[in-house]
Amino acid sequence: MEIAIVLLVIAVIFITRSVKVVPQQHAWVIERLGKYHGTLTPGLNFLVPFIDRVAYKHVLKEIPLDIASQVCITKDNTQLQVDGILYFQVTDAMRASYGSSNYIIAISQLAQTSLRSVIGKLELDKTFEERDIINAQVVAAIDEAALNWGVKVLRYEIKDLTPPKEILHAMQAQITAEREKRALIAASEGRRQEQINIATGEREAFIARSEGEKQAAINSAQGEAASITAVADATAAAIERIAAAIRQPGGEQAVQLKVAERAVDAYGKVAADATTTLIIPGNMSEVSTLIATAMKMVQTSK
Repeated sequence: MEIAIVLLVIAVIFITRSVKVVPQQHAWVIERLGKYHGTLTPGLNFLVPFIDRVAYKHVLKEIPLDIASQVCITKDNTQLQVDGILYFQVTDAMRASYGSSNYIIAISQLAQTSLRSVIGKLELDKTFEERDIINAQVVAAIDEAALNWGVKVLRYEIKDLTPPKEILHAMQAQITAEREKRALIAASEGRRQEQINIATGEREAFIARSEGEKQAAINSAQGEAASITAVADATAAAIERIAAAIRQPGGEQAVQLKVAERAVDAYGKVAADATTTLIIPGNMSEVSTLIATAMKMVQTSK
């Protein structure tokens, strides 16, 4: 019975040391008698008991690494408190195991030194404007060295840039001054545009009034011309009708009678005026002479 128990324990130990199940997105490094033998892939794997052993276990997922805050000095000798976060991934389990004693500490330290170097080449204002450039340069500097460690640096992001309080107050004052300047410029531009709009409106109104007056004068002149033309046409038509009537039989006698009536009416009106002295011709043949003269004019016009 005791032998069976011993054999069972040995079998369990044998199976435990010989059968390994590697999870997905993991890589285990195997050493055989202290020497690198291979890398176990995800799934069921078999080892030689007591000869092979799992020396290192690596996660192949993307890993975020918080970079400790540090003080960096810019090109214009200004101190900045900078912290960031680095994303990396193990791509070669063998190099990650033997390339560095601790690749995480190596990456963290290299990120800090690279960040100080990059910021030291920039002025204070540029550090806020060119974060993308800073991130890209830090990644490029780390990635070149991390290849020997079996690690791929994916990206680096600056979380915060904190200048000293004095610099921060000066920047706030500068921003306030710039905003006030833009406000004044905008107000002056508004007044300028307002004056331009008023002048333009007055000019257009004057042009519209002058055009209206011009059109009114044209219309009045055309109306007067049309009225004169109509009166002339009516007068001409009346004269033509009178001339046609005179040419009819008895027309001359009617003209003589009309002239005589007008002469008598004229004498009557003069006589009715108390302030007018009327001198009657002694010889009434003068009236007939007047009528005869008028008839001659009618015949001449014919």
